[in-house]
Amino acid sequence: MKKHNFSAGPAALPQVVIDETIKAMQNFAGTGLSLACVSHRGKEFDAVNAETQQLFKELLNIPAGYEVLFLGGGASLQFCMLPQNLLNKKAVFLNTGVWSTKAIKEAKLFGEVIEIKGESFMSIPKGFTIDETADYFHITTNNTIYGTQLHADFDTKIPVIADMSSDIMSRRIDVSKYGVIYGGAQKNLAPAGVTFVIIKTELLGKVDRAIPSYLDYKNHIKESSMYNTPPVIPIYAMLQNLKWIKELGGVDVMEQRAKEKAEILYAALDSSRLFRPTVIGEDRSLMNICWVMKDEYKELEKEFLDFAKSKGMEGLKGHRLVGGFRASVYNAVEKESVIALVDAIKEFEAKH
Repeated sequence: MKKHNFSAGPAALPQVVIDETIKAMQNFAGTGLSLACVSHRGKEFDAVNAETQQLFKELLNIPAGYEVLFLGGGASLQFCMLPQNLLNKKAVFLNTGVWSTKAIKEAKLFGEVIEIKGESFMSIPKGFTIDETADYFHITTNNTIYGTQLHADFDTKIPVIADMSSDIMSRRIDVSKYGVIYGGAQKNLAPAGVTFVIIKTELLGKVDRAIPSYLDYKNHIKESSMYNTPPVIPIYAMLQNLKWIKELGGVDVMEQRAKEKAEILYAALDSSRLFRPTVIGEDRSLMNICWVMKDEYKELEKEFLDFAKSKGMEGLKGHRLVGGFRASVYNAVEKESVIALVDAIKEFEAKH
């Protein structure tokens, strides 16, 4: 039976990425050695690192003046690394969920935080103003737990810092409107273990505090992400994934695929007798689609999860904070899997 992976992360990868990474684990670049065992400073992996940076810049049309880094520690380390490097006095945060809340907690260690927050995380605040005397404005573009997403770039006079862990490479963005874009790669790019950081270099070197060596972006830029041993296997897998994206037509194609998949699933949920989507309107995520049982059918929740699993659906249980169900339809999830999920939903409805 075919499995359909809707996990929120670590998430689905294209089969070609898995296959090529397995080959490299057995014999990397004709060395006769496993990728897991070669020197990260050897010419073979140096070429992988350079090509991955180049493809990242090409696919996102990253302008001059920016560097692309591949680091460890996940987005969670960036929550403190960013303010340590960039926050002098105060920063503005758009709080749209759990991950931006965590980022706010870390930023408060380094300066004042101005928080913009709505009544709930089921929609994104509107009509707010940004204090442009702040050092930067921080956003989380896609919210995996609640299923909301920012679909447009901001125009501000201060640098925009964006956590794009869960929607990078899924839609076209204007990188020139951002000071930093960062995220864990385990949603749309690679296995867990590598973090990408796209950073405008002119922002660095302006804080008064001393920065520990590993946490100073300038050291990683100087060493081209080789300040310490990088996560070589995830970076190699990322390269294969970027090649796959390019071969299919680039980020524009990924965006069209994302819209098609989301429209199919949201249409089924909007017309459902048993289920209802948790987010209504323009803030709906194209990456993480969340829904619950209607109140009168709550007792069927476990039965549906078991039924969906019997049909090959994996990773549909909603986050513990909100319950219900969640389908994460990242780049590697094919439309056929979404159609199979919709068929399962309709079949379950017919039984009840």
